[in-house]
Amino acid sequence: MHAYRSQTCADLNSAYVGQTVRLSGWVHRVRDHGGLLFIDLRDHYGTTQLLADPDSPVFAEVEKVRSEWCIRIDGEVKARDESLVNPKIPTGEIEVFIRDLEVLGAADELPLMVFGDQEYPEETRLRYRFLDLRREKLQKNITLRSDVVASMRRRMWDIGFREYQTPIITASSPEGARDFLVPSRLHPGKFYALPQAPQQFKQLIMMSGFDKYFQIAPCFRDEDPRADRSPTDFYQLDMEMSFVEQQDVFDTIQPVLTGVFEEFGSGKKVDTDWPQISYRDAALWYGTDKPDLRNPIKMQVVSDHFRDSGFAIFAKLLQQEGTEIRAIPAPKGGSRKFCDRMNAFAQKEGLPGMGYIFWRELAADGLTKIETDLDGVPTGGGFGFPDDAAKDPELLKQINQLGAWYDPDHDRWFEAAGPLAKNIGPERTEAIRQQLGLGVGDAAFFLGGKPAQFETVAGKARVTIGEELGLTDLDRFAFAWIVDFPIYERDEETGAIDFEHNPFSMPQGGMAALDGDPLEVLGYQYDLACNGYELVSGAIRNHRPEIMFKAFEIAGYPAEEVENRFGGMVNAFKYGAPPHGGCAAGIDRIVMLLAEEANIREVIMFPMNQRAEDLMMGAPSEPLNEQLRELSLRVIDPEG
Repeated sequence: MHAYRSQTCADLNSAYVGQTVRLSGWVHRVRDHGGLLFIDLRDHYGTTQLLADPDSPVFAEVEKVRSEWCIRIDGEVKARDESLVNPKIPTGEIEVFIRDLEVLGAADELPLMVFGDQEYPEETRLRYRFLDLRREKLQKNITLRSDVVASMRRRMWDIGFREYQTPIITASSPEGARDFLVPSRLHPGKFYALPQAPQQFKQLIMMSGFDKYFQIAPCFRDEDPRADRSPTDFYQLDMEMSFVEQQDVFDTIQPVLTGVFEEFGSGKKVDTDWPQISYRDAALWYGTDKPDLRNPIKMQVVSDHFRDSGFAIFAKLLQQEGTEIRAIPAPKGGSRKFCDRMNAFAQKEGLPGMGYIFWRELAADGLTKIETDLDGVPTGGGFGFPDDAAKDPELLKQINQLGAWYDPDHDRWFEAAGPLAKNIGPERTEAIRQQLGLGVGDAAFFLGGKPAQFETVAGKARVTIGEELGLTDLDRFAFAWIVDFPIYERDEETGAIDFEHNPFSMPQGGMAALDGDPLEVLGYQYDLACNGYELVSGAIRNHRPEIMFKAFEIAGYPAEEVENRFGGMVNAFKYGAPPHGGCAAGIDRIVMLLAEEANIREVIMFPMNQRAEDLMMGAPSEPLNEQLRELSLRVIDPEG
């Protein structure tokens, strides 16, 4: 028999009854039933129930065992009584009577329990990550991550890609985040950098004629942490292709990701129709370039309805250049309570509030002439038919003042409510309702100003409205390509033109596009959004040196600086560069979605904390003086 186990803790069933087996694992839980001891023994694969009574040769040793001790046992497989069978686990039909026990590793008092669902401070969980990882949820998450990576590799190989490794120690490059620098011992005063992405190398692979490249690539960025972003390092499915256009990249990566989400998405619907939405439309409709399309709400511009209106705040705002009013439709949100709640949401986000209108059935006391019709017959609380109202000027006047309208399907009158409705009048209110396609029981919220100042809050409000009103389909993965990113932006303070997005993207229209207004130049750059997260980013690359130099010149970078900073890649472009493009998919974020986790640290085996510290290993740490001397470095106190 093997020194430690003949089976795993998930293998045994009724077919093994009567056999002697050897198991090894961790003591998950101990239960003392008055002289009868039960132990749930756990390994990576599952759990087996053990038992011992005073007849067991090692009963005294079993009594000493505690949670998370690592043990090896020999025992006899017994069938459980029918009433005690546990159908929830593969080994639920049997239990193992302990005849021999060896303690492989005793455990000190535990700083956190592995058994159960207790919550612990993040500091405790990360300091004792090796214990935290023993918990069932994290075992599943990390196993899922491994399986997702393996599936990605298989799928990429199956469509003709080969995996190539790019350097981990390289030169510093501007990727929009800070580099991690590595001092050189052989070249005092000079530094390598950990790659923020394999961007330049994968393009050089295309220059070298390899045509299709992919890699499960580690990337290193000294970034501020967020719930969906690691502050130090992450992994991505990186790919690049030669002789392709934008649609070719889409057609290549879509079946790979669709297959992964179908394989590991726990039965959720995976959308296969991935719309292509321009960056500007995404900002307008959703307030973000990573929209959650499970939420059907689409924002609209309604400036014309408020221009020169009785609502002075918006009317004056629209007199300023570059301002607009946007509406967020809220189907089923037509109550004052919900509208007040959303107004409070906007105030928490730093805005004075949000204007709103909601539509409701006209209250029974809303008109003075509702008790009888024109012939004096009681109407039972209704407000009469349109022809009745038309015959009564006073009644019609009241209806118009309220902005009410008649619904023949329900034989009822309805009205618009809220301060905005009263200020802009019934005609404008009705025009807004019709533009937004809303009706009774619905609402709309309004934000105004320069879009850059309120777009983010509008996007958050859209998400909150969709969630609170139950409009968002949570049982679905909804994807969208965001395309047509602007290459340049203007600094509002200095007026200078700089890159807004990836400077290596090919401008749409090539060199001719760079002769016009820089702010109108779009790039062949694209992101893939899923359920409110950016999963993929990529571009068709600018492989023409003359176009690249011109693009950088517009942003204030002379040719000499481009040569100095990107000399390796620019030099390669001078020797027959093929058109090429690709993308990178964030593995950590994909697994986070598949595992239904809100924090990316739940799917990373050994993550840093919010301050980019490894509490378990003690990183970052202070170097020894000998190390600093060898590297010709001196640490300067930031306080002094």
